[in-house]
Amino acid sequence: MRVGTSGWRYVSWRGDFYPTGLRQREELSHLSRLVTSVEVNGSFYSLQRPERYRSWAAVAPPHFEFAVKGGRYITHLRRLQGVETALANHWASGVLALGPALGPTLWQLPARSAFDEDRLDRFLSLLPRTAGEAAELAHQHDDKVAEGRAQTHLEAGVDPASPVRHALEPRHQSFDDPRARALLDSHGVALVESDSAGTWPRFAALTTDHAYVRLHGEDRLYGGGYAAKTLDAWAGRIRGWSAEGNDSYVYFDNDIDGRAPHDAVSLLDRLADIL
Repeated sequence: MRVGTSGWRYVSWRGDFYPTGLRQREELSHLSRLVTSVEVNGSFYSLQRPERYRSWAAVAPPHFEFAVKGGRYITHLRRLQGVETALANHWASGVLALGPALGPTLWQLPARSAFDEDRLDRFLSLLPRTAGEAAELAHQHDDKVAEGRAQTHLEAGVDPASPVRHALEPRHQSFDDPRARALLDSHGVALVESDSAGTWPRFAALTTDHAYVRLHGEDRLYGGGYAAKTLDAWAGRIRGWSAEGNDSYVYFDNDIDGRAPHDAVSLLDRLADIL
């Protein structure tokens, strides 16, 4: 059961969730001792570097996981087409430097992207399923990831056969289709359940052995906090998934008012007896 936030570097958290005087470089360390996972958002906007991923993993405690958001070049600009090299660049950019702290990769689609069965099938077929496959794919990077800053090898102690997980967050109503769910199931990819105060459709189907939830705001997109009864309900659903042998990844993205980390900690408190 992984519960955390979408990102960790927010001005509104300073002097509130982050104690006054806490240095910026210590913020991730502080957060990672109170939640069990976090989403890396910077990777959505640009390719990161191995030393950055490695430094994040170094300050987090054992068993902490980082979900990494796939690049918008792949999801928004190329719209999942002709992305073989871009996927190689993603993996070569340093993701492998997270080592055993690597969690799922999140692929967030733009709201304009309707369900296209053939296109999605081709894209999902390209995704690596094991750490070894991810490293092999990383070797195919181009000069957007220079040789001197690429990481195409696994960290020491990482089993090449260890699974690499993926989650897809569609934002178009056409994905409410049994063919979409069946396709994700066949590829072992999670269908993200996205709570966005009604901004985008919400899909609640479990399509693989892990649930992936993004909580963007209960009453206002990216703002406000989640009510106690809502957190109780989420705790109940997570317990249900766990009882059925499924893992869960839940990330709060209601950052504007600084409520995300508080809500994540509150949800974890409700699960303390089974963590």
